[in-house]
Amino acid sequence: MSVTERDVIVVGAGPAGATAATALAQKGYDVLLLDRHQFPRDKTCGDAVPAGAIELLWRLGMREKIEKAVERGELYPLEGMLLVSPRGHKLHAKFQHGKQGSDSYVAPRIYFDAIIQEHAVASGAEFCQAQAKAPIVENDQVVGMRVQANGRTHDIRARLVIGADGVTSVVARNLRPKNEQHVDGHRAVALRAYIDIEELPKEVEFYLYKDILPGYAWIFPIGKNKANIGLGMRLDHFRKKKYNLEQMLQNFLQRPEIKKRLLNGGHLQDVATWQLNFGSQKHLDHVFDGAILVGDAAGFINPLTGGGIHNALVSAEMAAQVADDALQANDISRSRMQVYEQLCHDHMWQSMRNSYWMQRTFMHFPFIVDFLVRRMKENSSLAQTFLTKL
Repeated sequence: MSVTERDVIVVGAGPAGATAATALAQKGYDVLLLDRHQFPRDKTCGDAVPAGAIELLWRLGMREKIEKAVERGELYPLEGMLLVSPRGHKLHAKFQHGKQGSDSYVAPRIYFDAIIQEHAVASGAEFCQAQAKAPIVENDQVVGMRVQANGRTHDIRARLVIGADGVTSVVARNLRPKNEQHVDGHRAVALRAYIDIEELPKEVEFYLYKDILPGYAWIFPIGKNKANIGLGMRLDHFRKKKYNLEQMLQNFLQRPEIKKRLLNGGHLQDVATWQLNFGSQKHLDHVFDGAILVGDAAGFINPLTGGGIHNALVSAEMAAQVADDALQANDISRSRMQVYEQLCHDHMWQSMRNSYWMQRTFMHFPFIVDFLVRRMKENSSLAQTFLTKL
């Protein structure tokens, strides 16, 4: 970090940040990629990565790295899903391959994130372990980042800052007005653990039981007799009902159909909770003079499924395209980069709005969920519509 002025600073080296850093470094920009952790590091998540996200990484030159990770057993390929309704109706549906033939995967973040972060460095980005403290703002324009590294505070200037620092984003919190932050109705809370269990080979499982709605529980296999397990729900509902997520998960494990599959006593490993910001809240800025937000920092999580990796990568790719145009024009103003807002709207808003509407309506009524699951069993197009939301 000896150079104190860069073309681009990317704050956060998760999937969105590392993807943006990769794309811009491959275009020849001087990119500094910051994260408070060294890699590999774990990240609390459901770990599901759809085929479209994998193929986006292929476009950036990561196909061989991903295939080797699959061979090592770090990424677990998926073929379909099981969806269980409140009254026990079951829908088995097959995933479609990506346009280039990719599978979808369950990819524990300790492996998946490291693949992308390492590729960003191999592409020319410089990685530095540092704690982001605040964007540097002069005359209402972001001109760099104040960070803490090795016990010292550093001011690093840059032509452009990309905020990819997750749901608690320092960049977003400092640049968005206090009255323009995510509200509880557009947020969720989730609990994740790992467990030894007889998995359904190559299938992810979703359980929409009455005592969990309007949330759901999941079992995502990560290997032989091992799974990512958890549950989540909208934050306003969680606070109103004063739920205990760990107790709810234990209750789920005691259901006969789940309990009989548990191995080694059903001991939960690496239990962790986290919050999510949905992409359904209107009137939140993602572009500022000198800065762009991507991924979870922007709040691009699907309100129905809680999935965020695909949108994180898509937003990072679009942000890199807009950043390249702005940097070439030597104009990183908000007005110049406003096209990013339109791209995000065009690529994600319809899905976000539909998913939020489904979450706010259907998921509160068990009888409607039962009806929909039965209909999806009879109508494969409805099932595929649901699968595209994952």
